[in-house]
Amino acid sequence: MEETAIGIWGVPLAVFAGAIRVSTPFIFVSLGETITERSGRINLGLEGTLVFGAMTAYAVAVITGSPTLGVLAAMMAGAIFGLIHGWICKFPKVNDIAVGIAMMQFGLGLAFFLGKSFIQPVAPKLPSIPLGGWATSPQIQAVLNINVLFFLGAALALFLFWGFKNTRIGLILRVVGDSTDAARAMGIHPDQVRLLATAAGGALAAIGGAYLSLYYPGSWNEGISSGQGLMAVALVIFARWNPIGCFLAALLFGGAGALGPALQSVGVTKGYYLFYAAPYVLTLIILIATSSPTRSLAGAPGALSLTK
Repeated sequence: MEETAIGIWGVPLAVFAGAIRVSTPFIFVSLGETITERSGRINLGLEGTLVFGAMTAYAVAVITGSPTLGVLAAMMAGAIFGLIHGWICKFPKVNDIAVGIAMMQFGLGLAFFLGKSFIQPVAPKLPSIPLGGWATSPQIQAVLNINVLFFLGAALALFLFWGFKNTRIGLILRVVGDSTDAARAMGIHPDQVRLLATAAGGALAAIGGAYLSLYYPGSWNEGISSGQGLMAVALVIFARWNPIGCFLAALLFGGAGALGPALQSVGVTKGYYLFYAAPYVLTLIILIATSSPTRSLAGAPGALSLTK
């Protein structure tokens, strides 16, 4: 009964620890999609980018013995996926949604094909920062053993929140996202901005995939994502395209995803598996709550639409 030694605090501690672990991929994918959608483009292909990034990071880490190189390789692969997506979408009458679905299937298929030989080998894991050395409880020490990518994601959310409002690049991104005609009148090339924004979004999504394969759960297999790339798109809408909102919403999604394992870790053996559906139920509720045929979403980029 060692796992339940901390009594009633077991569930909230496990949910807190799980929220940090589970939320990290959501943070990077949602921040990447925020950049892309702020430019006026939606990318539903991030699920494929996430999984391909996970495979790339794991394969490179196995070959080189360096998880850092694995993350960098994943970023490069994600940026290439974003560039392909952005290049296709610049042509007239091309639908962002259709291209995104095609890129998702392409990324998933390519990752499964190229990653078959890396299912068995073990890759080195990304480092974590032990912040619980002061505690005597191993449960608290585990909770405060936090991967470095979580802190990078938090810092990135703060930087993007500041950058969107206070930098020239942020201004250009917002102008392009709000009005293509206004951007052209200012001498800005919307297609180029959206191309780079989609590439940046793909690179960040791939970091989320690298986290999955190199830290939690820390292996490569074909079911590693469980739809997190698609759920992150709903998370961006829920956060109203606000980077800090994305970070907080990712923690909420992470906590929902950690609820089932948390109950199991403290000895709940009946019905806990129903809570594994919590992230998907939350996604559905958010999509329903934010949908309206009569009003636009607050904070939505003006040029962002489902059809061009």
